[in-house]
Amino acid sequence: MAEDLYPPATREIGERRKELAPQIHEAFDNFSKAVFAEGALPEKTKQLIAVAVAHTTQCPYCITGHTKLAKRKGASSEEIMEAIWVAAEMRAGGAYAHSTLALHALGETEPHNH
Repeated sequence: MAEDLYPPATREIGERRKELAPQIHEAFDNFSKAVFAEGALPEKTKQLIAVAVAHTTQCPYCITGHTKLAKRKGASSEEIMEAIWVAAEMRAGGAYAHSTLALHALGETEPHNH
């Protein structure tokens, strides 16, 4: 189904993006390389974080790319799936936590004044 909604990311599309804004493209590319480089966090951990975030932002290109990168950096299928479950819990948890706004709007709670 995603293939029907999203065109494939091709080399030509990547080159066209670069051609249209070369300086910005280079800055983004350098930023990305710096972010995912080995540092205080190992590359594998960074890719697992990216897999989780990609599922939260629901970017099919990021999901595919970072899942493959996580596997290449040594993540197991089980680790990748657990990262996805962390994302799912955080997304659900956000909706639950924000019910506070609805309860305040309904007048069912007392506002907290400082």
